[in-house]
Amino acid sequence: MRAALPPCGTFHVVSWAEIWTWAGIGVAVLFAAVGLYLVLSSRRPRRGGGAHRARPARDSFRTDGGEGEAPPRKEVAVVVNPTKFEDMGEIERRLGAVCDDHGWAEPVLLETTENDVGFGQTREAVERGVDLVCALGGDGTVRAVAQELVGTGVPLGLLPGGTGNLLARNLELPVDSLERALEVALTGRNRHVDAAWMTLDPADLELEEGVGEGSSAGERRHAFFVMAGLGLDAAIMDSTSEQLKNRIGWGAYVPAGFKHFLRDRFKVTLSVEGGEEETERARTLVIGNCGKITGGIDLMPDAEPDDGTLDIVVLAPRGLAAWVSVAGRVITKSGRRTTHMSRYRGTSVRVSVDDPQRVQVDGDIIGEARRLACEVQPRALIVRSQTPRKGSNGDS
Repeated sequence: MRAALPPCGTFHVVSWAEIWTWAGIGVAVLFAAVGLYLVLSSRRPRRGGGAHRARPARDSFRTDGGEGEAPPRKEVAVVVNPTKFEDMGEIERRLGAVCDDHGWAEPVLLETTENDVGFGQTREAVERGVDLVCALGGDGTVRAVAQELVGTGVPLGLLPGGTGNLLARNLELPVDSLERALEVALTGRNRHVDAAWMTLDPADLELEEGVGEGSSAGERRHAFFVMAGLGLDAAIMDSTSEQLKNRIGWGAYVPAGFKHFLRDRFKVTLSVEGGEEETERARTLVIGNCGKITGGIDLMPDAEPDDGTLDIVVLAPRGLAAWVSVAGRVITKSGRRTTHMSRYRGTSVRVSVDDPQRVQVDGDIIGEARRLACEVQPRALIVRSQTPRKGSNGDS
């Protein structure tokens, strides 16, 4: 006989057997959860004391060699003019101490020679893959190193080793302490500055003896980063004694200045940015990427090393009174044009003179010429600086 179903609305009576079955299942699930938790916990790194392995340092993950090796130290090459120093061993020790203090490798010293004032040594440093190239010598050494670094992306560090140190002074870098200058080069900010290029007419170029191999002079195109000029200023630099410069500094230019003080004026014709030609009488013509010259004189107060513009000054004084007038205008930073002094600005300039004139770039005499052209290459060189120029973009 079939059992009757309980009527709708009645409750099912749970037996003790069912209760114990469900309780056993619950306990089993609980034990399983606790066991899983303990297993997972045992795999987590413990905090605090105990014998556990410390997390490796961040730098240990950035290796070029075997596991756990520290990254290689950065390397700096120093292109140095050994004639500027009596004890090169002492210079090397001082440079090495600063590099070690800042975690850099021992510096690589590359000495200039009579036949190569820094061009070839700089190319060697770049090919070596160094992180920084420093120039330690006079303004000529700085120019050679800087010219070869244009467009490479390798920064230039400026170390005081000459009489003028003009680029460093214009960029307000240390010139009184080798250690402080190197510290800025190793730890400073990158500043992008302009390179100016002068091209001489090959037919008029008479190369100086000793310019030599590796100088790029044969290309008839020369970089400068402070100032270039022809006429009186080039003649003064050409006749200034190196021995006297080493003894008394920039004052050595004074005797040479008196020697050429009353030299004849010449006719100069110039065209700025392809514009209309202007002809003047002149004693000297100076083209500047920076404004300050020897002795801290601000010859071109509007010039900035990273403004993409060249500043041109034509000086044509006759007699002592006219020279005094010009000096007064320079000191007061007057921009007014007179018969004794003219100013121009532009990204390029072409110059021709009636008689061949001596030509200099950053103090280096490169020959004589009747015609020359200059143009600016904006922000083409990276120089290590103490602080980025206010308002400049892209420097880091």
